Amino acid sequence: MSVTEPRLASFAPQLLVDDLDGAIAFYRDVLGFSFGPVWGGFYAIGERDGFAVHLKCAPKTAEDREHRRQHEHLDVYAGVIGVRALYDACTAKGATILKPLAPTPWGTIDFYLEDPEGYIIAFGENENPD
Repeated sequence: MSVTEPRLASFAPQLLVDDLDGAIAFYRDVLGFSFGPVWGGFYAIGERDGFAVHLKCAPKTAEDREHRRQHEHLDVYAGVIGVRALYDACTAKGATILKPLAPTPWGTIDFYLEDPEGYIIAFGENENPD
């Protein structure tokens, strides 16, 4: 009998939000996620390209958000194919860009945005995929 190596089938961040409707609108309208019905009035799951984000209406501290922003602590990093097109779409839709699209020393091209709840999301693409 052979043993199969475990493999992740999904991996989704759960983000605590103050304004669930506003968060859903951002992830739907700016980033292109699709949402089903809100569960229990406080929980929503968005999906795009086989990935998910879970949004939960729950308290968080403003101090933590500010510390993360000042020190560029990411909440989510997403690898993208076509990062330039995504960057153009996000800027056209008025997303708050914290770090414009630029090459990194480690060979990617990245940008950071902040969602309406203060979460910092980085999007990057390997510039030399081999």
